[in-house]
Amino acid sequence: MPIFEYKGLNKSGKNVKGTIDADNIRTAKMRLKKQNVYVVQIADKSKKKRRSGKKAKNISGTVGVGDLALMTRQLATLLKANIPLVDSLQAVSEQVENPTLSEILAEARNNVNEGGAFSKSLSRHKKVFSKIYISMVEAGEMSGTLDVILLRLAEFTESQNELSSKVRSAMMYPAIMMILTIGILAFLFVYIIPQITVIFESQPDLTLPWYSEMIINFSNYLINYWYAIVIASIVLYFIFRAWKNSETGRPQYDAIVLKLPLVGKLVRMLAVSRFTRTLSTLLNGGVAMITSMNIVRSVVNNEVLARAIDKARDNISEGESIAGPLKKSGEFPPIVLHMISIGEKTGDLETMLNQVSDSFDFQVNNTIEGLMSLLSPIMLVVMGGVIGLIAMAVLVPIFELSGLGG
Repeated sequence: MPIFEYKGLNKSGKNVKGTIDADNIRTAKMRLKKQNVYVVQIADKSKKKRRSGKKAKNISGTVGVGDLALMTRQLATLLKANIPLVDSLQAVSEQVENPTLSEILAEARNNVNEGGAFSKSLSRHKKVFSKIYISMVEAGEMSGTLDVILLRLAEFTESQNELSSKVRSAMMYPAIMMILTIGILAFLFVYIIPQITVIFESQPDLTLPWYSEMIINFSNYLINYWYAIVIASIVLYFIFRAWKNSETGRPQYDAIVLKLPLVGKLVRMLAVSRFTRTLSTLLNGGVAMITSMNIVRSVVNNEVLARAIDKARDNISEGESIAGPLKKSGEFPPIVLHMISIGEKTGDLETMLNQVSDSFDFQVNNTIEGLMSLLSPIMLVVMGGVIGLIAMAVLVPIFELSGLGG
């Protein structure tokens, strides 16, 4: 049985210290409380010796959003059934299929069993658990509503995962079409056109149209200087990435994206949906407004909108409203500002934010479906047009050759 070393105050307020044996740190505290000792400091004496010279275990690996959402829901269900957190963590760690997540939960179970906070255990794995997740768990522990908070977190994680999946699925078709088009064009320029060019060059009386000469010259350049194209593409990519990630380039890039036709509208709606949903979830979870605004600025993934949120946060710290600075930025749709303003006046901001998020999720789904129906024919027309131009550049000289031969 572990031996705990403690320091505290007795009933008369005098300093006392000593050791006590118990199954865990919580039991030790309860026994000392019965002895009228207020614990100031307590630690496992035997564990101190075992820990000396040892480093904290490094848990590596990835955890999918689906695995995280499922684990959160399972843990919330167990806690709602009044099963202690230590036992719940033990059960869920044995249930989850992801080995990394199972190991993290087992570690958290040991830490909680020793009297540590669950949120502190999660904060050691920031690659797995976001700021939103950790902050809400901490708020749930402090308010004693961890089961409710975890259920909200599960719903939030699932909704965000579903939305991200829809966006990824929508982008899959254009990406496949683009790769297919590049592959066909590369085959034509590198293999087919050079063979036909040999036939044209063997006919000195043949005059090629300008577009045929342009296609042939491009094909020759592609074959002879492919390495220069590859190197230039790589250099341009790194220059673009450095600019995009720079302090001045990121706001410029994000501002350009928001102004793009169709795409800009979709990006703005996604950002607003994330902003409202996340802020609503955090506020419902008992996280303070200033802390919530600090966290939520990162989920919009757009520096232009993030700076507008920063101004709103500064206004809140001075006792003003959120809607005012968001309206001045001109980056948020009027309906969002109107709903936030009503929510602030009625004291029901969380519900209003949730309704805005639901509305924008619906609009995002409709926009994605509209873009997909529009993008398919556009891609086919562009692909057909390019291949048609190449075919014409090849076939017209061949017809002229037939005439010369006749």
